[in-house]
Amino acid sequence: MPKQKTHSGAKKRFKITGTGKLMKQQAGMRHNLEGKPSNVTRRLNQDQVLSPADAKVAKKLLGL
Repeated sequence: MPKQKTHSGAKKRFKITGTGKLMKQQAGMRHNLEGKPSNVTRRLNQDQVLSPADAKVAKKLLGL
């Protein structure tokens, strides 16, 4: 059976932590940043843990 290829879109979007959780960049930091308060932009700029249901699909795409 051939090797499983990593999904190239998924490998750019998700990071794996040391404990095996998947991290993602939050949405809302691409445009219209002038209209958002500074505390919102700082909060959105932090990485977020992927929900368990989404993590299951993403791990399959990453070949984990």
